[in-house]
Amino acid sequence: MNNYIDNLKKRLIYRSLYRGTREMDKLIGSFVKNYIDEFDEKELKDLENFLNNDDDTLYKIYNKELENNNFNETKIINLFRNYTM
Repeated sequence: MNNYIDNLKKRLIYRSLYRGTREMDKLIGSFVKNYIDEFDEKELKDLENFLNNDDDTLYKIYNKELENNNFNETKIINLFRNYTM
């Protein structure tokens, strides 16, 4: 695997584990660790965009409180909405 992908994965794991709230650190951190090795480069970029959202927005996505039309439906969004720890 190339250095760019390895560094991107490390950065995304770090960002997922240090969100600001302990609950979201655990939820998003475990989600990312569970799926990150399955993602190709495009999906890793989607994950990076996904992680740019604030915790409140991600919590609402997880709990299906936001309509699908608020976000581009990606594999990441679909996996996260159906993720159980």
